[in-house]
Amino acid sequence: MRTRFRESQERPSLLTPNKEYPVTFKLWGTSNLFRKGHRIRVHITSSNFPRFSRNLNSGKAMAEETEQDMRVATQTIYHNGARASAVMLPIVPPPVTP
Repeated sequence: MRTRFRESQERPSLLTPNKEYPVTFKLWGTSNLFRKGHRIRVHITSSNFPRFSRNLNSGKAMAEETEQDMRVATQTIYHNGARASAVMLPIVPPPVTP
């Protein structure tokens, strides 16, 4: 998800550097079995090229970006008491067998 679309797909809104923003996003459908002792990893990045289109972090529309527009981006995820972050995963009960 590009954060410019965090509020609306129709009205993009750019981020201001060094300002905090709450962001909520839903993951696509998947199913994993986590057994006792298993761990999950959350990977937050500016890009997942070539899986998704490159994000040059210029603030321009993707169709208008060029190599000269490329910018380094930094993401900060807060996880202290005052600014807690969370990953919420649904629990699906096992099927009932007859």
